[in-house]
Amino acid sequence: MNDTSLKTIQALEESEVTGRVVPQALDLEESLLGALLLEKDALTATIDILKPTTFYKEAHQEIYKAILELSNKSESVDLFTVTNQLKKNGTITSVGGPAYIAQLTDKVISAANVETHAHLIVEHSMRRELISVATSMQKNAYKDTQDVFDLLDRSEQALFEITKDHIRKNYTDIRTLIKSAYKEIEIRKNKKQHLSGIPSGFITLDRLTMGWQKSDLIIVAARPGMGKTAFMLSAMRNAAVSHSHPVAIFSLEMSAIQLVNRLISAESGLEHEKIRRGKLANHEWEQLIHKTNALYDAPIYIDDTPALSIFELRAKCRRLKIKHNIQVAAIDYLQLMTNELHRKGYSNREQEVAMISRSLKSIAKELEIPIIAISQLSRAVETRGGNKRPQLSDMRDSGSLEQDADMVLFLYRPDYYGFTESEVGYNTKEAAELIVAKHRNGALDNVLLKYKAAFTQFADFELSEQPQSNYDDLPFGTLKQPSKANTLYDAKPTENNT
Repeated sequence: MNDTSLKTIQALEESEVTGRVVPQALDLEESLLGALLLEKDALTATIDILKPTTFYKEAHQEIYKAILELSNKSESVDLFTVTNQLKKNGTITSVGGPAYIAQLTDKVISAANVETHAHLIVEHSMRRELISVATSMQKNAYKDTQDVFDLLDRSEQALFEITKDHIRKNYTDIRTLIKSAYKEIEIRKNKKQHLSGIPSGFITLDRLTMGWQKSDLIIVAARPGMGKTAFMLSAMRNAAVSHSHPVAIFSLEMSAIQLVNRLISAESGLEHEKIRRGKLANHEWEQLIHKTNALYDAPIYIDDTPALSIFELRAKCRRLKIKHNIQVAAIDYLQLMTNELHRKGYSNREQEVAMISRSLKSIAKELEIPIIAISQLSRAVETRGGNKRPQLSDMRDSGSLEQDADMVLFLYRPDYYGFTESEVGYNTKEAAELIVAKHRNGALDNVLLKYKAAFTQFADFELSEQPQSNYDDLPFGTLKQPSKANTLYDAKPTENNT
């Protein structure tokens, strides 16, 4: 008997002492086992639903275990083969002998509802496990020696195990999937913007990505001073103000007021330094109030909890999803997050960041929202010669960031390093490259954006001021390289690709 079963029994024994009836369905268990002994196809309907530990009575656990052993050996399952298998296992006496097994078949009314009975047995099993977890939580919560965060983590993990063990995703037939695909395509067809995801508000980027996609983990990485926070705020503002999508921003570095001041600066067209110092003329105050009306009503939710743990982030995101139906979440920045609940189990920071990145991807999938995580790059960028354009190998702390991310974006401003003209011939003043270095479901490209330093804002270049590259005289935003992550074709960089 495993530890889980022992803990469950102990909790249930305490439940019995209190006079409460332990969740069970012995009649259903007997009927179902009898059906398995009589109907050869009955096991097919229950084998992925039931485990031996799902049964309440230990004798029933042993009988079902014998049935599974016969099935694994591709042997027939009936009254005689199961009795013989129990004899081999040495458990025939403990289950009640051949007479008890024989009487199980008398309990069968019909084998037609065996799957329904299996689900009812599972429900009772889950109730027993919940009682076990709750009892254990209550006991440990009274102990002062227990670390409360460890207790929360173990409790959450125990509840997750119940879900994982009993609630499994079933298969879906191709007809149902095609119908769902048709509906999604029709929705996209009727959309004015033809985007399948949340708009970033940057035209060339949205053409490339079709918007931020559900369940995607997007890493935006750069060296300090490139404008990572400004890019994130611009994208979140565009989604919330221009397209009314609720967004959540988790700021581990800057306070909520500092972020809001940046948003006000970009929205009002007033220099950030003026707002920071409060040096505004009367007409500028009027301009600020008038132009921030849309921002005032925008569905933007900011949390500036410092040293936020992945455990806290998951809980906060769940609440925001339930209460405000957030469509995208952004974290600024990833390296400031902690994984304190598991820190004792990791020998270095790289392992901890790897766990954080996996958890972020898990949250994105669970809530079906894109998560944008800002990340720092290593100093290797600064020490490298040439144009200092970031590479995937510059990802800081963990290679798992590249592995877990569905998209990796690098911010690069050539003029920050003193370059007045790029290799492809455009003037670098106010220019910032958004390098799509990984794109699991699309192509790679370099997107050129305008960086307004005075307003800490990113925007598209106007057509009249759009820089031209020397890529066959095409605009800079034209696609040049297919995604290396796309296995349908080989990526072949063009001659001038950087």
